[in-house]
Amino acid sequence: MKLRPLQDRILVKRIEEEQVTAGGILIPDTAKEKPQRGEIVAVGNGKKTEDGKVLPIDVKVGDKILFGKYAGTEIKVEGQEYLIMREDDILGVIE
Repeated sequence: MKLRPLQDRILVKRIEEEQVTAGGILIPDTAKEKPQRGEIVAVGNGKKTEDGKVLPIDVKVGDKILFGKYAGTEIKVEGQEYLIMREDDILGVIE
């Protein structure tokens, strides 16, 4: 991929949720909500402070994360849909 986020931004690919419930009911695409889980694809260098220091980002490429329902901006790169968001929009890392 030829996209590198700037400063404290990260590039996330959504992880699709299960299409069948535990009871075996198939959920149609029109009834599904967009997933709030994703995998980090690219990370910026970190946020610059007023005195010029760079604060490193706590997450890395490959981390699986949780983010808010309306977090980030949807973009399309090379036919794939991604979210670009700030590190502050991440709610947690799935371990």
